[in-house]
Formats: sequence, C-alpha cells, structure tokens
Amino acid sequence: MAGPLEGIKILDLSRVLAGPFCTQILADYGADVIKVEHPKGGDDTRLWREAGEENIWKSDAKDTSLYFNTINRNKRSISVNLKHEQGRAVVLQLVKNADVVVENFVPGKLDSLGLGYEVLKRANPSLILASISGYGADGPYSQRAGYDVIGAAEGGLLHVTGEGDGPPTKPGVGIIDMCTGLYLHGAIASALLAREKTGLGQKIDTSLFETTISILANVGMAWLNLAKEAQRWGTGHPTIVPYEAFTTKDAYIVVGAVNDRQFQILCERLGNTELAEDSRFVNNQSRIEHRKELKRILDEEFASNTTAHWEDKFEGSGLPYGPINNMEKVFSHPQAIARNMIETVKQDSAVSGEIQVLGMPVKFSESKTSIRRAPPALGEHTDDILQELGVSSTTISSLRKNGVV
Repeated sequence: MAGPLEGIKILDLSRVLAGPFCTQILADYGADVIKVEHPKGGDDTRLWREAGEENIWKSDAKDTSLYFNTINRNKRSISVNLKHEQGRAVVLQLVKNADVVVENFVPGKLDSLGLGYEVLKRANPSLILASISGYGADGPYSQRAGYDVIGAAEGGLLHVTGEGDGPPTKPGVGIIDMCTGLYLHGAIASALLAREKTGLGQKIDTSLFETTISILANVGMAWLNLAKEAQRWGTGHPTIVPYEAFTTKDAYIVVGAVNDRQFQILCERLGNTELAEDSRFVNNQSRIEHRKELKRILDEEFASNTTAHWEDKFEGSGLPYGPINNMEKVFSHPQAIARNMIETVKQDSAVSGEIQVLGMPVKFSESKTSIRRAPPALGEHTDDILQELGVSSTTISSLRKNGVV
C-alpha cells in the first residue's frame, strides 16, 4: 500500500523543530521531502547532542545528533547556499517541480533573498508556500525572532504552567514548536485538497505566538468572557476536581474523575464510599469549592499504598488513571510496544549501524505510513537531486567548488 501523500513533493527550507516536525509528518505519510540546508553546518540541531552522545556516533559523523534524528527521517538532504545567485537558481528549479515549500525564516527574509512568494509563484503558479515564524507575517512584532519557549512565554502558556505557589514552568519538550508543526501539516493537507478543487496554490502563514494563544482553550475563554485571570494549578484543573497527580507510597498516580459517576467509582475503589456522600463533595461544583479539603483526604488515601496497588484497584473500573512513567517505563510499556511506538532504522552514522526512533502515532487502515530512509547526512543527496534536475556532473563539481552546494 502507498502512503496517503505519495507523489507529493515538498521543499523544506525550515530548521530546528517546528518546520522539520511538520515536514517529517508529511514524509511519514509518503511525501518526497527535500531538506535544503546551508553547505556549512546545515540545520542547527545537527550539533545539539546530549552529554555522552558522542559514543553512539562514528568519529567522522560530526553533523548528526539524536535531536536531528528525531525530526528528519524520510527526507533527502541537498546543501545549497541561498545567498549565492546560482544557489537561488537551484532552489527555483526545485520549486518548479514542488507542490509545497515550507520555511521558517523571519518574515521578509525570503523576499530579501529574491525568493519571496511572488517570485516562487511565478516559477510555479500552483505552489503552496507554508511559513512559520515567531509572531506571524504582519503586525508590530512580526520582525521579532522567536523560539518555542518565547512563544510559550508571551502567549501565556508559561503563566498557567507550574505549581500554584511556584514560578512559571517550561514543559519538558518543545510543545509549542510541535503544536505549530501539527497545525501546519494539517493546513498543508487542506491546501492540497483545495488545490485539487481550484487548481490554485496559496500562501499559509502561522506562528508560535498564535499557536500558543489558540491552545489556551478554557483558560483563555475564561479571561475573554469573564475577565478571570488564569492561575497555575500544577497537575490540577480549574474546573474539574479531582483531576491531578497524587503521591503514592513509592511514586505518583494521576486520576481524573470528570463526573459524579467517576467520583463514586474512585471512592468505591479507595474503600471510602462515605466520601462520595459527603455534602462537600456530592458534585463537581462542590468539589471545586472544597478542593483543598478533598485533596488532603485523597493525599492520605493514596500515600497509604504503592502505585501498583492503586493500579490494580482501579483496573477494569472505567475510571481514567495512570502512573507518571519515566522514560524506561514508557519505552517498555506493553501498549507502546503493541502499537509500534518504537522502531529501529538503519543509520550509517551510528557505531552500531542503526538507531531506535519514535514510532508514528497515527495508523491508516487503507494507506501505509513507513520509515523508508534514515535522517540524512548533510548534503547526502545533493548530487542525486541535481542530476534529477538535469545538472551534469561537471556542473555539479563547479557548483561545489564555488561554494554553491
């Protein structure tokens, strides 16, 4: 079976996380993604290695890292100097055959390079240009640089993340970058569908700042409609109680009782049915009003035994619950294994000749997603891609000598 996006050609000018995450999803779905990188250094994440990571890479593999390998599989890499006139000519040739271009330069940078949307559209009228930036293509902050944590800060996510009596807390992964990539991959698929109907390409514009605001969800709506300032709840929830983590005798467990029936189940499995009949806790609104008292009671209950004990108690009850797992437990989890969330791919840069990668979380019944190639070395496919454009070996050698590729 073919991937759902087989036959779609994507030119990826993006770097770091949001853009490459977007294009990796599209590549996993079968698109032919060509990653365009500067000949000297390439994507910044090639150098972002964990402590001790040098031991898993061959000594001559200086241009790769686990971070880079996280978000660049199923892509080909061509090295092109966009500041060189001949380099821009190469990109325009690639654009003529592309369905989509993805980029994350500061707004206006592509225009200054002579590769703005109007130029690209003249080369390929049906092209879809998908752009990610810190704050969006226009507005007073459009020229500001932005990274994940900056978007999370200015867009309000850090304000609502962390313990109530503690400082703002950054999520453990680049959630805003990845959410932006998720938004953009869906927008690209929608633009491709629209093109099937109209024959027209278009420009897509999104940003880390806007993504952050959009996922403020209920806390954002509470401010807009009630002028109610949000606060940090730790693992808790402003409008559902109990819905948070509890400390057990040996670790943590998270329980979410989002309605009265689930709260009754929780009390039954705790062996404390009287708790469900307590007037302070008879419904969610009363539990919200008395959340501190309920938290103290539940803390004592959960602290009396181990996480495994409570998992056994809740099994089959219909109550949503789960332990807070470390990485070892996540990647040995029977459900993760059953759903193929760990895959092994060949990687010539690795000492062992292979690396393990995160699996694909979306499964299709009639289409096939697959890991077809390892994340590329810098410029690994430059010659192949140029030859596909009809560039001769002699010309490729000249381009390389002149620092174009």
